[in-house]
Amino acid sequence: MRIAIGADHAGFEMKRDLAGYLAKCGHEVTDLGTHTTAAVDYPDISEAVAQAVRNGQADRGIVICGSGAGAAVAACKFPGIRASVCHDTYSARQAVEHDDLNVLCLGARVIGLSLARTLCDAFLAATFSGEERHMHRIAKIDAIESRYSREE
Repeated sequence: MRIAIGADHAGFEMKRDLAGYLAKCGHEVTDLGTHTTAAVDYPDISEAVAQAVRNGQADRGIVICGSGAGAAVAACKFPGIRASVCHDTYSARQAVEHDDLNVLCLGARVIGLSLARTLCDAFLAATFSGEERHMHRIAKIDAIESRYSREE
């Protein structure tokens, strides 16, 4: 799977570890920064990852900041991006299966590397169910997104 990964300064070390781990697992990993521990704003990283997913350069994205929350908020501003903080394996898997999650957000100050790897494995192994009830809900989300983007 093609993965776009990025982190702000708080998530830099975790991103570096995960990028290597995911590549060893056979994924094609594109590291969209940051590449140092110097302060950088998480919205910029979320934008880079979201755009890579939106334009087809990546199948899924992973963004890491201190809590994961800011990265998720920023990533969800892009049409077609469904991002969420997941700090347990059930959510990482179920959010893909039911909600077609395409960007996983992690908090480097909340979880450790071992759990982060496990969450990435669950996220990347999961597939959207395509069940009617889930398709119906995704269509509602898309309609909301479309409706409010036209108001601008």
